[in-house]
This record gives sequence, structure tokens and C-alpha cells, in this order.
Amino acid sequence: MRVAIFNTKAYDRRFLTQANAGFGHDLHFLEPRLDLATAPLAAGHQAVCVFVNDVLDAGVLGKLAEGGTKLVALRCAGFNNVDIAAAERLGITVVRVPAYSPHAVAEFTIALLLAVDRKVPRAWARVRENNFALDGLIGRNLHGRTAGVIGTGKIGALVARTLRLGFDCEVLASDVVEDPELAAIGVRYVDCATLLAEAEIVTLHCPLTPETRHLIDADVIARARDGLVIVNTSRGALIDTAALIGGLKARKVSAVALDVYEQEADLFFEDLSDEIVSDDLFQRLLTFPNVLVTGHQAFLTEEALEAIARTTLSSISDAEAGRALANRVDTRLVAGSR
Repeated sequence: MRVAIFNTKAYDRRFLTQANAGFGHDLHFLEPRLDLATAPLAAGHQAVCVFVNDVLDAGVLGKLAEGGTKLVALRCAGFNNVDIAAAERLGITVVRVPAYSPHAVAEFTIALLLAVDRKVPRAWARVRENNFALDGLIGRNLHGRTAGVIGTGKIGALVARTLRLGFDCEVLASDVVEDPELAAIGVRYVDCATLLAEAEIVTLHCPLTPETRHLIDADVIARARDGLVIVNTSRGALIDTAALIGGLKARKVSAVALDVYEQEADLFFEDLSDEIVSDDLFQRLLTFPNVLVTGHQAFLTEEALEAIARTTLSSISDAEAGRALANRVDTRLVAGSR
């Protein structure tokens, strides 16, 4: 199948090209993100392959349909950037990679939590300047603390298990579907409001939906325990950034680790080191010594990239052959998304 692959980096080209040796698709790599202006580049391609910050609203999907595109292959798990209802109306099938390597994201979540809680970035910066003083670097043990995991799908379940068994945390969980294996090791399921009020640490692993947008807002922060630690490796818009900054300024929030940001589309995955970043909220976040931000890299392991490439190309082959699509996204999945 002829495939236009948008928003590609060197690692995308490397792993997709390697995996394609077993599939034989005609891959065309494109650097721009997919949006209304770049959609005409897909003309003549039966499929497009996209990532988290590509735009696939009704207008873009309409342009793709005009150019002959019948398949959208997301090389990620989330699909909040796709108007699924519009795709179905236009006869465009959407597939995703639901579980490429949950260990990659779960491990990075724990790494972020430990780094920000034990002030590792500040310590590293000091040592580079030959400053070996320990003042201001006092952290806290994870052992025995109350951690809340919102979303216990494959990634969230691994994080909950690690916190419970690896660090002996009291783990609260919230999800529309409870995992009996987590309950069996002592993870306690509660409603989201209770979790947000009781947890000392909150880590987010739920999808972005209209119901979860700004799940962490000013009201939640006001009701939370003093000294709340927040980790987000899921979707940026789960957190109201302005409210988060307010919580940091009021010292209600003691530490934040983010691998995602609600306005990241214009920032992440690009080298802007010679540019002036005009996003005032993002720049304000970076001024806090107790905030750690990484550029949406939690998924970025060799194992995950191999799995993403293989699953994506396999789905394209299944669609081309008219086989059943195990990873298809439709309005029923949207309605029941976790």
C-alpha cells in the first residue's frame, strides 16, 4: 500500500523502514505535521500514518478523503486528535497501536517521580558547576506514602504494581473498570474525587476525553493534600496549566513532573533552541525549581519503536487484504474508552 507518513523524525524512518522489510509497503516519509495546509501532500496515498500532534479534524479528514485516502494509521495509542465520527462518515478507517510497550511509559513515569521527588535534576546541575552542597536537596521516601493512579489500563496497572510492590506505597486507583489483580495485591479502588483528595502523589494514565479534560484544575488542587506531587505521562490537557501554576505559587503543589503539556503541539519534537518560545505558561512552568519537564519521550525505547512500527505496518497490511482489524478505532471504542 502507498503510505504517506507525516511528522517523521530520523528514528521513525529507521524503525519503520526496518520493519517494512517484512511487509513491502510503499512508504513516503514527510517531515511536516499533518494539518489542513499539509493534507494535500497525502493525495494519491491510500493510507496516512500520523502521530500524537497531527491534526485529523473533520476538515483535514475531508481533504484526505478527496485525495483518495481510505486508512489512517496512528503510530500511538491515543486517538483524541482524530474526529472518529467524521472519519466514519467519510469512509476512512482508523487504526492505532493500543499497547506497543507499556513498560516503556511505566518505567519512565517512575523515573520522573523519583527524579523530581529526590531533586536529581537540581543536584546534577550543581555538580556540573562543582557545587557539592546538599542544602535544598532534601527529598522524601516513596516508601509508605499514599499514591493515586488514575487510569489502570496496561500502563497504569504497571505503575500501580511498581508503587505497591516495589516501594510499599499505599496505592489508590480510579478507573471505570477495576483490575482484580491489582485489588489482590492491596491496591484500593476509589472514586476519582476521593483519590484526588487523599493521595500525596497523583500519576495520570487515562485517555483525554471531554470528561477528563482539565481533570486536574484549580478546585482539585485546592481540595488536595498539602504538598501534592503530580506526574503526567499521558496527555497534557488532563491538567489545567494555569491552575497548576497557581498551585505551585501557593505551595499547595510541592513537585510536578510532566512528559506532556496541553499546548505541546507547537513545541515538542522540534529543536527550538535558537527560537524565542512565546508560550508564557510553558515558560513560567520552567522557572519553578520543583518542576521537571521532558518532551514527550516516555515511549521512546528501542523495544517500543520496534513494536510501534511492526503493529502499524501489520494493521496497514490487514486493511489492504480486507482482513479483520484488531486495532481499529470506531465510535463504539470512543464511547467506552478508558
